[in-house]
Amino acid sequence: MSRIISSLAEISAGYDALFCDLWGCLHNGKEPYAAAVAALQAFRAQGGTVCLMTNAPRPSPYVIAQLDLMGVPRDAWDLVVSSGDAAQDAMFAGAVGRKVWHIGTAKDDGFFTDIPDAHAGAAPIARVDLAEAEGIVASGPFEEVSETPEHYRARFLDARDRGLPMLCANPDIVVDMGETRIYCAGALAEFYESLGGRTLYFGKPHAPIYDRARALMGLGTDARYLAVGDGINTDIAGAVAQGIDSIFVTGGLAAEAFGPDIETPDADLLIDWLRILEKAPTYSIGRLR
Repeated sequence: MSRIISSLAEISAGYDALFCDLWGCLHNGKEPYAAAVAALQAFRAQGGTVCLMTNAPRPSPYVIAQLDLMGVPRDAWDLVVSSGDAAQDAMFAGAVGRKVWHIGTAKDDGFFTDIPDAHAGAAPIARVDLAEAEGIVASGPFEEVSETPEHYRARFLDARDRGLPMLCANPDIVVDMGETRIYCAGALAEFYESLGGRTLYFGKPHAPIYDRARALMGLGTDARYLAVGDGINTDIAGAVAQGIDSIFVTGGLAAEAFGPDIETPDADLLIDWLRILEKAPTYSIGRLR
């Protein structure tokens, strides 16, 4: 059974580092949660290391710029690792070919234009129409607010029949932009798989993003890690796969399932919900604080 806690401080002394999700935990896509910022600042003040780990499809410098613009103070974290970092490395290594059909918006252009130093001498990646593509890179729908995966059925069937692999730069299915829920690249990849297409993932819950974060943190093999997130199939499943403890933030994506008080999840509803999904986060909390 997941233990419901009221604050990170209740358990923080037992951990050296946090893998903390962004959307739904630290901010809502528009502004930071003050209590979450304070919790991370306090964890760092006691000597802990905070890695903001996000399934955002953009390389981490773009994520940092967004956090700065949103007003998240830099003393709340030590480093940022994104799905975009790990997926970009795979793309420039040729995981889905050199000519790709990009599904996404202009805000993700840096995924292609900012070439990592490790791939400075590699052959260029060209974005082309689907008819010319060797593979697909999905960072999100073309129209985030209005499109669903079903809009891509005909094009995905064509891509599947041609054997095109899809690199998913963001395994999240949905996120909440303020009060608006939008589909992510993970929903497109899941739909492509359901049609028989082949997909490659690099963000949570898959290992590459954790391997990258640990290497950058350099804390040694004895470090005690704790993952914080509101994605039961990404943040929590990823923590379980990594063999580390986790805090499930119930007031995020699944908030409506746990009663009217977002800050205080109903224990019985939470137990039933987790049992149905066969998931077991170490701890649960209404909001990170």
